[in-house]
Amino acid sequence: METQLDPMKDDLPLMANTSHMLVKHYVLDLDVDFKSKVIEGIIVLFFETGSQYRKTSSTGKQSCQSQFDGACKMRASELCHIPVTNVSACSSKTEYNDFAVCGKGEEDTSDKSCNHSNKEQASGISSSENCCDIENHGNKDFLLILDCCDLSVLKVEEVDVATVSGIEKFTRSDKLTDASEELENLRNQIVRELVTLPADRWKEQLYYFTCCSQAPGCGELLFTTSTWSLEIRKSGIQTPADFPHAIRIWYKTKPEGRSVTWTTDQSGRPCVYTMGSPINNRALFPCQEPPVALSTWQASVRTAAGFVVLMSGENSAEPIQLHEGILSWYYYVTMPMPASTFTIAVGCWQEVKQQSFTAAIQTNIEFSLPSLQADFRWHEEICGHMEYPCRFQNPAARLQAVIPYRVFAPWCLMEHCEEHLLQLIPQCLSAAYTTLGTHPFSRLDVLIVPSNFSSLGMASPHIIFLSQSILPGGSHLCGTRLCHEIAHAWFGLAIGARDWTEEWISEGFATFLEDIFWARAQQQLSHDEVKWQQELKALLRWRRLRDEVQNSEEELQVLRPKKESTGEVSESGASVVKHGLKAEKIFMQVHYLKGYFLLRSLARTIGEASYLASLRKFVHKFHGQLVLSQDFLRMLLEDIPEQKKSGLTVESIVQNWLDTSGIPKPLLEEGETWEECQLVQQVRGEVTKWIQTNQRIRKSGKKKRKQDEVVFQKLLPDQLVLLLESLLEEKTLCPRILQCLEKTYQLREQDAEVRHRWCELVVKHKYVPGYGDVEKFLRDDQAMGVYLYGELMVNEDVKQQELAHKCFAAAREHMDVSSAKVVAEMLF
Repeated sequence: METQLDPMKDDLPLMANTSHMLVKHYVLDLDVDFKSKVIEGIIVLFFETGSQYRKTSSTGKQSCQSQFDGACKMRASELCHIPVTNVSACSSKTEYNDFAVCGKGEEDTSDKSCNHSNKEQASGISSSENCCDIENHGNKDFLLILDCCDLSVLKVEEVDVATVSGIEKFTRSDKLTDASEELENLRNQIVRELVTLPADRWKEQLYYFTCCSQAPGCGELLFTTSTWSLEIRKSGIQTPADFPHAIRIWYKTKPEGRSVTWTTDQSGRPCVYTMGSPINNRALFPCQEPPVALSTWQASVRTAAGFVVLMSGENSAEPIQLHEGILSWYYYVTMPMPASTFTIAVGCWQEVKQQSFTAAIQTNIEFSLPSLQADFRWHEEICGHMEYPCRFQNPAARLQAVIPYRVFAPWCLMEHCEEHLLQLIPQCLSAAYTTLGTHPFSRLDVLIVPSNFSSLGMASPHIIFLSQSILPGGSHLCGTRLCHEIAHAWFGLAIGARDWTEEWISEGFATFLEDIFWARAQQQLSHDEVKWQQELKALLRWRRLRDEVQNSEEELQVLRPKKESTGEVSESGASVVKHGLKAEKIFMQVHYLKGYFLLRSLARTIGEASYLASLRKFVHKFHGQLVLSQDFLRMLLEDIPEQKKSGLTVESIVQNWLDTSGIPKPLLEEGETWEECQLVQQVRGEVTKWIQTNQRIRKSGKKKRKQDEVVFQKLLPDQLVLLLESLLEEKTLCPRILQCLEKTYQLREQDAEVRHRWCELVVKHKYVPGYGDVEKFLRDDQAMGVYLYGELMVNEDVKQQELAHKCFAAAREHMDVSSAKVVAEMLF
């Protein structure tokens, strides 16, 4: 039975009224201050009228997201550096508690009944009574609602874009008839023309966005803030079409803001980065968070010399010195993306330089090109997305197996990155290209983020964050995680979910493709070796899914929690992300695992070659767009009609895999067939040896002899994980066995997945010599350590509970907020 949920604790409200007005471009101009832990500056937003209230422009075209009417032109050279200079300082530095004072000194005479109460805001869906509905309440001012949280908004004003030199080319003033409205209409018309420029004029468009963002203001706008939103209105303006289409906002972030993490890197230097938290970027800048609000952006970021600014941008920014001790960094993107994908990281990062292996890698890359020639026919089709300079229509981009890349890390981790990561990137990029074709993004930065990062990786346009946990223990974990994040360039970024609750569209695909990419990146593997590796991985994921299903709430196990309502929004465009604020959901992998098994099942039914061909076709058809599950499933089944004979339908897949909690029926029927895999059989043999040795030691007491004669085989990292998980099922392992285990496989030197299982064994069997390993893991591998705190507490052992409290006390100050919340609930 469904219970009433508190949106402040469970569902995440997406407040922006995107059906009324839609942001098309952001210009950010920011200063990063590490002393105050504040990012401060201005943001200029350029809008078009939303789908419900769109007027026909003077050219006879609708100012909506224009569909492609021909092939994109080949991208021109990178735009030159155009820093955004500071507009005159805001006259007031205090945060407004209510509406700002109007621009001409008049007092606020706004109708307060037009504002949402906190209770109404929390619902995430505005009723017509509260959102100043135009049709029913025509006498009220239109209210623009932006997603905003943990921000100090200082001032909001309309931008007079009509004053920009050369802007006349975007005006058609002869079509304007009402003299009293002419100037306002002129400004909005300029913005409409600017945001709908064709793709081959992207450089010109960025230039004029920059110029317009620096234009003077022409009147302050009324605004108020609430828990989740910033509401803006202009006195007397009752429709979105007449509302200013270019507005400037002065604001500051707050040190405790949930979109950014202020911490220190592994070398002890201050840094800040966006965390991809449940509230995304609304505590970094006022924005429209619903996925449908696809926009481009450009940003100038100033900070003290010595810091490097990395961002989701197409250009590799070079800093400009403004004055002594201050550098400015400029980035831009021309592919429209949801605001949630914007990422920034500022720190004393060092670039890990290329070595001489590049030429050898390139030789292997060329070998992989012929396999894609058959797929180039899809590139000749017209793209289905809004117009932008698309790489899928760029002949040079279509042949680029490895896009330009850089690696950044704190100074103390440079050697670790050189040892494995740097060499793996071209191999993994090439493997991804061989599998899916054209890279959607033109370049890639990879950053090793601080130890408090709450996951193993996060992908954003042009940049990937990786946890330090992927570096130790050889190339396996590093390579597989890198492949996972690279896969998000296609699934999660170039193709996004229209409803955020369908996380499996991003994570399930990335988990499935990580295996495909990694197998191709390890070019020396035979077909059988690839198959065995993937079967072993499937078994490990099956075990993890089984454990998660047994130990989590049923409602969190459903891949489409909104079921048939998925993708629906309110009249204004607002909606909620079901369970979006649940802290424990961040650490669940059900949407990764069930999504992976669904895709694996489809691949096995259809045949891998046909399935991957369909994936490539899906990418070519839907890149640059937002999709629902049905879009993929329908295309797949239509592409391979013979599968209908097997009873495979969209409805049956949705029922069995997406809308139901627990283990999907088809997966249960498949059973643990992976046990027959040679790598798994090898592990079973080793487990038997360890169990028998343990029994002999326990029987012989202190007299030790025979166990030293046992010869244990060398195992792969995933085999070690399975071995340790299997030994965790044993009721008792004696200390000498644990000591021998660690020594035999050098467990302290293995990757984080292996060391995590080792720590679980240490905790379960109260192996005191291993407590240092647990403490180190909880300090250095925070992305994976949350579960261990629970294990330390559940045994009700005084030493273990003291260890848990000690580790939490040391890490809490810099720990990720959601991680800290979950651990605190375990400990107190």
